[in-house]
Amino acid sequence: MSDPLIQLRNVDFAYAGRPVLAGCDFCLRPGDRLALVGANGCGKTTLLHLIVGLLLPDSGTIEAFGKVCRREPDFHEVRRRAGLLFQDADDQLFCPTVAEDVGFGPMNLGKTRDEAHAIVTETLDSLELSGYEERITYRLSGGEKRLVALATVLAMRPDVLLLDEPTSGLDDHATDRLAEILISLPQSIVTASHDRPFLERTTGKTVRLVDGAVST
Repeated sequence: MSDPLIQLRNVDFAYAGRPVLAGCDFCLRPGDRLALVGANGCGKTTLLHLIVGLLLPDSGTIEAFGKVCRREPDFHEVRRRAGLLFQDADDQLFCPTVAEDVGFGPMNLGKTRDEAHAIVTETLDSLELSGYEERITYRLSGGEKRLVALATVLAMRPDVLLLDEPTSGLDDHATDRLAEILISLPQSIVTASHDRPFLERTTGKTVRLVDGAVST
C-alpha cells in the first residue's frame, strides 16, 4: 500500500470551546477520490482547513507529503501542493480581472509572465471559460465565480485537490462539465459535498464525519 499523501491522527479541534473534531483520523493516499459527507456543521470545512493550515489543531498530528506540520511555516509547501477550493468563491477571488486572479498563483511560484499567461489560457479553456480573461471578477455570476475560483486552484498544478461544495451555484451544464474535468484529472481529490449524484460520478469512496470523527 502506498504511503499517505495526507494523514490526520487523533486530531481535536474546537471553536471557542465548542468541540468540532474529536479524535479524528483521516487518510488520503495517491489515487484516492474521497467523498467527505456529513450533516451541516459537522466539521467538513474545518477538516479541509486544518489540512492546509488555515486552522491549527488543539491536539493530534497532521502529516502532509511525508512531513509533520505543527506551525504556520510548516504548511507553506502544503498549500503549494494541496489546492483548496473554498465554499464561498468570494473568499478566493481578489484581483480585478479573471486573468489576474488565475495567474496570481503561477506568478507567485516564480513563473514568467509568458508562462503564467499560457497557464491562464490553458486552464480557462479546460473549464470552457475562454474569453473570460478580461472580465471583471466581481461582476461575474455566482456560477461563473465558482468556475473561476476552481481555475485559480488548477492553475497551481497541485498534487491534491480539496473541494468544498464545488457544485454550489452551478447550473446543470456547468456541473456536468466540472464532473467531466474532475474525472479526467490525475490528482487525488477530497470532495466535501451534499450533492450525492455529483459525488457518485466523481468519487470512488465515501467517508462520513460524525460526532467529530471520520468513519468509512
